[in-house]
Amino acid sequence: MASTPASDRITVWRNARLATMSEDAPALELKGAVAAREGRIAYAGPEAGLPAELGRAAEIVDCEGRLITPGLIDCHTHLVHAGNRANEFEMRLAGATYEEVAKAGGGIVSSVKALRAASEDELVRQSLPRLDALIAEGATTVEIKSGYGLDLENEAKSLRAARRLATEREVTVRTTFLGAHALPAEANGDKDAYIDLVANGMLPEIAASGLADAVDGFCEGIAFSPEQMARVFDRAKAIGLPVKLHADQLSNLHGAALAARYGALSADHLEYTDEAGAIAMAKAGTVAVILPGAFYFIRETKKPPIELFRRHGVRMAVATDSNPGTSPLTSLLLTMNMAATLFGMTVDECLAGVTREAARALRLQGETGTLEAGKWADLAIWDAESPAELVYRMGFNPLYRRVWRGQ
Repeated sequence: MASTPASDRITVWRNARLATMSEDAPALELKGAVAAREGRIAYAGPEAGLPAELGRAAEIVDCEGRLITPGLIDCHTHLVHAGNRANEFEMRLAGATYEEVAKAGGGIVSSVKALRAASEDELVRQSLPRLDALIAEGATTVEIKSGYGLDLENEAKSLRAARRLATEREVTVRTTFLGAHALPAEANGDKDAYIDLVANGMLPEIAASGLADAVDGFCEGIAFSPEQMARVFDRAKAIGLPVKLHADQLSNLHGAALAARYGALSADHLEYTDEAGAIAMAKAGTVAVILPGAFYFIRETKKPPIELFRRHGVRMAVATDSNPGTSPLTSLLLTMNMAATLFGMTVDECLAGVTREAARALRLQGETGTLEAGKWADLAIWDAESPAELVYRMGFNPLYRRVWRGQ
C-alpha cells in the first residue's frame, strides 16, 4: 500500500555516480551524493559539496559507486484495460494491417467490450501486475489513459481504477481522459454525434469529478478528424484542462500542427509528421512522445522524423504506449533500447525521454524528472556505471533500489 512521503527524516545516498538529467549539470557526476528531506531533494551534486547539516543525516547510504538517475516516468500508457488481444496478434502475423483488424471488429472496440463487462475492482486487479512490471524497472511516475469505456459510466470507471492504483502502490499516477479514442458500436457510425457527446456530455462531467489531469484524442483516418478533435480541445481548454494528442501515426492529417495550435503538452506517435508540424511543435513547446513499442509491434516501416525534431529543437520523450492491442509492453528499459536501435536516438535522448522530457509531457517538470533541489526525491539506483548500460542491454534489469518521494 502507498504510504505518505517521508517527513522529519534526512537520507543521504553517497558514493554514487549521478546522472541528474538537469540541463545545467554534467552528464555524469562520478562521485556524487543525493540528500532527501521531507520527501524532496535537498541536495544533488558532488559529494564534496554536500552541506554539513545534511551530511549529519539520520540515514547515510553508501551506494558503492552505483549509478543514480531520476526515477523513470512512463508518460503514455493505456495500462487500465480488461483482457488481452492475443488473437489479433495472430491476425497480424498472418498479414492483416492495423486498419484491417479494426474494420473486422477488432482493435480498440474489442477492448471496449471487455472493459465494459469488467467491474472497477476487476480492472484494478488486472492492471496491478502491469503497473508492478513498470515499478520493478524503476518507474516512479506513470500516466494512464481511459479510452476503452467510450461512455460516461465506463470512462469514469476506468479513471477511478487508475487513481486507485496510486493508493495500492508507491507511485505517482497522472490520469488522462481519452473519450475520443474510437467510435463505439452504439454510435452507429455517426462520428460527429459521438464527438458532441464527448465534448459536451462526458468531458464536463469528468472534469467536474476531478478524475482527469488532461484530455487526449486519436486523430487518424480510422478514428477522428482534425476538425472533430478541435471541438473536443475547444471544450477542454474552456474547462481548463491541458490537451495531448495521438497524432500522425498512420498518415499525415497534420495532427502535430493541430496539437501545437492548442498548446498541447504532447503529440504522440508522429511517424508521419512533416517539417511544418515539427516547427509548430517547437514553437508551442509541445513534447514529441516517441512510441517505439507500437512501431515494432504493428510492424510499421515509417519512422518518426527524429532528425527533424532535433533540427527544430522539439523536446522528445519516450514511452511504452502499454496497451492490449498494439504495444503490450511494460518495460521502459526495453523501450529505450528500441528508441535507440530502431530510431537512432542517443543514450542521452533516451534517458532524458523517460525522465526530464517525460515529466514535461505530463506538466510535472517542476516536481520530478531530474535530480534537483526542491523536486520529489524520486530515484532509481542501478547496478551500472553509466546510462549507456541501461539502454544497451535487453531482457536484463539492473535496478538495485527504487526510491519514491524519499523512501
